[in-house]
Amino acid sequence: MFFKKKSLSDKVTACLQENDPTKVVAKLMANKAILIDENSATIKIVMPFYAPVWLHNLQLDCTAKLEKLFGKPVSWKVNHQVAVLQNDTTKSALPNIKNIIVVASGKGGVGKSTVSVNLALALAENGAQVGILDADIYGPSIPTMLGVKGAEPVSVDGKLMSPIEAHGIVCNSIGFLVAEEDAMIWRGPMASKALSQVLNETDWQGLDYLVVDMPPGTGDIQLTMAQNVPVTAAVVVTTPQDVALVDAKKGISMFNKVDVNVAGIIENMSLYSCSQCGYEEAIFGTGGGKKLAEQFNLPFLASLPLHIKYREDTDQGIPTVVKDDSEVLSAPFLSLAETLTINLYRDLTIALPEITITNLG
Repeated sequence: MFFKKKSLSDKVTACLQENDPTKVVAKLMANKAILIDENSATIKIVMPFYAPVWLHNLQLDCTAKLEKLFGKPVSWKVNHQVAVLQNDTTKSALPNIKNIIVVASGKGGVGKSTVSVNLALALAENGAQVGILDADIYGPSIPTMLGVKGAEPVSVDGKLMSPIEAHGIVCNSIGFLVAEEDAMIWRGPMASKALSQVLNETDWQGLDYLVVDMPPGTGDIQLTMAQNVPVTAAVVVTTPQDVALVDAKKGISMFNKVDVNVAGIIENMSLYSCSQCGYEEAIFGTGGGKKLAEQFNLPFLASLPLHIKYREDTDQGIPTVVKDDSEVLSAPFLSLAETLTINLYRDLTIALPEITITNLG
């Protein structure tokens, strides 16, 4: 027979916190119950994010200590229920989307779309339900990178488009709706309207995370997302070189002015790795992304290498997180996904469910 053992709660909490470098356990304790029977101690945790490596390490570090505490074998029962995290309480949540993460850059050419696609796939690989929205109206590349170029979203009810499925995630893009060779010669308001239509008229089918691949810069599309969409957080992608860092600062400043939480900095192309000999060289400089994070007091989320496979894999429509059998090249993205979701849960407010009061008389 199971029963709650409140007298052990503080000791178990202390053990978990001592072995958690992310400092997220304190917030997790609200979702934990300790149940003990005569033969074993069962620790039940409801996980509000997917972080399999973090959870494995926590169990590895704590199980023996807890068994010594309980004097009997310890087992873990883990369920996942991704939390809805709120940055701006003035905007209503979008149907079927729990969290919206925008991936931005101050300038083009820093590998933002490659990061967006692999981040979305890494979130899904860790266990979440994920979609990706290609918000780069003028240069949509997500259909090519996911290997679904030429696909056409269909509508089953005449109101909403069904997103395109690829590699375990769903996606939508203006690139599905116009011919590949057609240039998007649209002024800002028309581009913003097109983005809003693709976002709001897609049946996203219940997502834990929607990753939005933003166009470079700080223009109309960025303002539309910031002002009209309940963005959970933004991440800013940069390369280490000074010219990219200058524009990344402008992106961070824009998000700060429109009250969008910046979850951190991702430094891409930080180290070139030769696929033939393994020689490594920092051809764009070193430490730029980390210094930028320190300057704005933001988390430094990841340092991603420059490797030919990242380009080849997305050109072939099978991004590295999906294709990399060795997991060497996909590991940085999987780690990034864990770090990001842990930080978001730890640092943001959990949205309360809406309560509708009806006349019961």
